[in-house]
Amino acid sequence: MDWVTALPPSGDKNYNGYLVIVDRYSKTSILLPCHKDDTAYHPQTDGLAERMIQTLEDIIRRLCAYGLEFKHSDGFTDEWCTLIPALELAYKASVHSSTGQTPAMLEKGWNPRLPADTLRKDLIDIHPTASSFKIMLDKVKHHAKQSMDDAFDYAKKKWDKSHKVPDFKVGDLVLVSTLNVNNIKGPKKLKDS
Repeated sequence: MDWVTALPPSGDKNYNGYLVIVDRYSKTSILLPCHKDDTAYHPQTDGLAERMIQTLEDIIRRLCAYGLEFKHSDGFTDEWCTLIPALELAYKASVHSSTGQTPAMLEKGWNPRLPADTLRKDLIDIHPTASSFKIMLDKVKHHAKQSMDDAFDYAKKKWDKSHKVPDFKVGDLVLVSTLNVNNIKGPKKLKDS
């Protein structure tokens, strides 16, 4: 999970940020508009939430600039928080590259119908029995696990190609960076010249 802050106030409660929570298995996300004064640098936040935030910021930017609703006289909008429910639905209905499935399919066992789906004539309502639904859900989960394993293996191969294991032996002289080592004598500005 991670915060997106310093946004223009939006909505009747003047939200200025949102919390992004991403499920590692299904890649589904929850977006919660909120009030947040500031954020500190948190290097421990995971890459999954960071990637989700990049995607959401791009979509929100495009919708605010080119969307049909909520426009000011200059043609733009700052009511970004009204777009979040539609963004969540669209994201949950999109196939994720690492699982090969939609987050909604992995989480709930079915894909949500989008407004554009009402135009398609080939959609048929099928109400599976409990046993066939369970079989289908097991197959989907197995496929997603296999896709995630494949994505992990691909990333590992890319890492292994560029990563070289250092060839150190006991007794070798090595250089060590002290950039992130705490100074036990105190800050430089307090040292005697």
